[in-house]
Amino acid sequence: KTSIYLAKVRIGSETVKTDERPEPVIKPTHANARYGAHERNVLDFYQAPSDKPAPLAVYIHGGGFVGGDKTVPPAQLKGFLDAGISVAAIRYRFVDGKDIVFPAPQHDGARAVQFLRSKAKEWNIDSDRVACYGGSAGAGISMWIGFHEDLADPTSDDPIQRESTRIQAIGTFGGQSTYDPIKIRELIGGRAWEHPSIFRIYGITTADEALHPTPEKQKLYDESSAFTHLTPDDPPLYMVYSEADGPLPPDARPGQGIHHPNFGRHLKTRMDELQIENVFVYTPAEKSRDVNAEMLEFFRKQFENVKVK
Repeated sequence: KTSIYLAKVRIGSETVKTDERPEPVIKPTHANARYGAHERNVLDFYQAPSDKPAPLAVYIHGGGFVGGDKTVPPAQLKGFLDAGISVAAIRYRFVDGKDIVFPAPQHDGARAVQFLRSKAKEWNIDSDRVACYGGSAGAGISMWIGFHEDLADPTSDDPIQRESTRIQAIGTFGGQSTYDPIKIRELIGGRAWEHPSIFRIYGITTADEALHPTPEKQKLYDESSAFTHLTPDDPPLYMVYSEADGPLPPDARPGQGIHHPNFGRHLKTRMDELQIENVFVYTPAEKSRDVNAEMLEFFRKQFENVKVK
């Protein structure tokens, strides 16, 4: 059994504590490979040594859709590679509230998956065994890719666009099931829904706009939230939450609670109803669990369960 060791690593806004064990820097096999037209549409690819096509884990960083970068924690990266799983780490467009809003980052993530599949032969990737994972914003993108219907366009003149966006497993740290501020207010309470990024991702500026959307804006809320797209054929999810549980305090600041475990409970309830395999871990109550090693094993299990047509 392969373990991934992380020394108090921040994944998005989540802090995951495991054993401290420094690891040497691993350089990408292909650095800053361009997968789209925007300057941030680049990724690093780390090829696992394998005589046959290797499964792939796609790391999507967090940062509120306005920051962060594609650096994979070295020990985590080593764990995947030692397990024979190649890794890709992507950048994606940051929202600015004007020219770039939702669902641009989600579409970038999906495009990156399509690009990687287009490189399957060249980079020795098993296209039938792909997982996406990340923290916070990266978790949201990962779930959106996993739950959204296939974005492949078989008739496209762009060969990358013909590739499937469907994946076989998802891993998240502090992921938001929805980016609908109305639903966030219902699920979390307090002022979580007032997180600055919630306003920026939709290009809105006032609380009244956020809580009383136009029909067009409500459609955008629905399209941009992973939860809305859940169907019985969606891939299994391994989710981790570490933020304080329970009701938010009366003096909660705007955005406090944006990684609340209620997002995970929201997902788990619906996924259980749809009979989709899922694991919910709340780390403060289960401190002995090595969630990074568990997530790796979860991915391996899902890859083994794939039945290629």
